[in-house]
Amino acid sequence: MTTSPTALDIARQSLAAFLAKDMKGWTDLCHDDVVAEFPFAPDGSPKRIEGRTALYAYLRGYPEMIDIADIPRSRFYRTDDPQVVILEWSVTGRVIGNGNPYNLSYATFVTVQDGLITSYREYWNPQDFLTALGGGQF
Repeated sequence: MTTSPTALDIARQSLAAFLAKDMKGWTDLCHDDVVAEFPFAPDGSPKRIEGRTALYAYLRGYPEMIDIADIPRSRFYRTDDPQVVILEWSVTGRVIGNGNPYNLSYATFVTVQDGLITSYREYWNPQDFLTALGGGQF
């Protein structure tokens, strides 16, 4: 009998893919009908993306805009629901277009079914994001 990876396994794999700048690998961890939400996204950035294809279209250019050098902090919290994990994590890097430092912290809620992410909700500070981008858009 084959067992699916746990929510914790998938969350760890997602951070590894993100650090490796492998946006295709990251979205391959998602279900076809994944829903990704960014409730604090600034105006002009999507707050909700539906579907793996749309999520990849949104993320594919990320490594050309932002060079993530490290994930210096990551904590994973299991919940009463084994399909849900909460992450606290931070990144360090730089914005390629302007050289600004890119140091953000995130709180992420991930739901996994059958070894794939079905729901991904990420919270981060939009002011820090916009400051790093120098007023640009992602």
